[in-house]
Amino acid sequence: MIRRLRQTYRRMRLGTRLALGLGVLALAVFALVGTVMTAYMRDYLERQLGDQMRMVQLTQTKDAMLHGTVQGKPYYRWYTAVYQVDGDRVALRPPADVPADTRAFAAAAEAMRRSDDAHLLRTVRIDGEGDYLVRACHVQPGVILVSAAPMDDIQDTMRRLITVLAVTFALALSALVLLGRALLRRGLMPLGDMARTAHGITSHDLTDAARLSMRADGSDGGPEVEELRTAFNTMLQHIDDSLAVRTEVEQRLRRFVADASHELRTPLMSVRGYADLFQYAAANEPEERDRHLARLRAEAARMSVLLDDLLLLAHLDAGEVEAPLRLEDAELVELVRQAADAFRAGRPDHPLTLSAGPDPVRLRLDPMRIRQVLDNLLTNAAVHTPAGTRVTVALSVEGGTAVVRVGDSGPGIPAADQARIFDRFYRVDRARSRERGGSGLGLAVAWSLVRAHGGTIDVTSRPAATVFTVRLPLSSPVGEPAASASGPIALRKA
Repeated sequence: MIRRLRQTYRRMRLGTRLALGLGVLALAVFALVGTVMTAYMRDYLERQLGDQMRMVQLTQTKDAMLHGTVQGKPYYRWYTAVYQVDGDRVALRPPADVPADTRAFAAAAEAMRRSDDAHLLRTVRIDGEGDYLVRACHVQPGVILVSAAPMDDIQDTMRRLITVLAVTFALALSALVLLGRALLRRGLMPLGDMARTAHGITSHDLTDAARLSMRADGSDGGPEVEELRTAFNTMLQHIDDSLAVRTEVEQRLRRFVADASHELRTPLMSVRGYADLFQYAAANEPEERDRHLARLRAEAARMSVLLDDLLLLAHLDAGEVEAPLRLEDAELVELVRQAADAFRAGRPDHPLTLSAGPDPVRLRLDPMRIRQVLDNLLTNAAVHTPAGTRVTVALSVEGGTAVVRVGDSGPGIPAADQARIFDRFYRVDRARSRERGGSGLGLAVAWSLVRAHGGTIDVTSRPAATVFTVRLPLSSPVGEPAASASGPIALRKA
């Protein structure tokens, strides 16, 4: 039974449980107040009756001294008896107005004989009569007067008082529980709204959801509820942002997989085609074998470079304990000059201007990877600009950062494409072939390598002025940005 009541209580709503708890607390308070009130009222009425008996006994004492006993009854159902003390016992003086059961009178007289008090007052029960208040006092030495007054009026008064208190407290308790339940429900309504919002969220399919627009509205409930509502909405905003990021990452991942598949399919098809041609030439035209074999090797090398770039990006994204960097103290000015010389030799149709200070700039870095960054940026400037376009490379130190700027005076990058210029396989001209525009991994590799060295890379572009800016801290926290990357698709311009 108790277990069933507990289960029922636990299934109740919070407002009902709080109202019941308030009712139990109020019931305890009412019981305490009622007990104190009835005890005080009973004590007050008994003292009033005792005072009345004292006044009556003043008259009865005189009567007992003159006649040896009391002649008349003061009130209806009152009793009076005079006891004579004879040694160690007391004896009732006749005539006496006493009921059939005189044990209470004799006990009071005996107690008075042994007591040194002026009077004695006690409540007794007389068989056949009910509850009485008995008062005993000395008339003179050796004579004791005992009077008894019925307590029916006191008991009736107490019963009426208890009835009134019980009814009043019951009505007050019922009103308190009902009104308290209504007020609590109204006060807890904002919590119910938040619960409905949460249920609404759980009923939505968040598999492909990009946004979570549901929020807990309202301004009722007080400061505590407002704090909870604010925290709830903040949590939903974080979930909303996470869903947006997840959706964007998934979309970019799909695009990345599609682009990677497309880029790998082209050299694979070429390898298969040249392999077939090589087989045909080996059987029918031996003089063509070397030419087909060279093309086969070129396509294999092309695919190897693409796979190497993808593998490097995967290592940088994974945040591995052993980052794919071989750090050493290197001279950045020398690396920039080597990259500029290689560019002049390989791209003579693009005049290059190098600007670097006379002072050395020493950093702890991976020379091969930083050289790869510089080569990728210079190659990007040459591939996407017409012949004769001027290219500039500038190296400077600004504060605690080494800054390398690679610019060109080409047509520029459209504003809509600048935000995605460091995405993998992203090309400004989507129709550009690999031979003309590369695989779309060069800038992504440069971005990841710079981040792995603790630096940043960004681009500013307008017609005739496109500048890629690489910033490397002189005391580089190598590896931290790479470890914080979220995945191969998370890499993009800061």
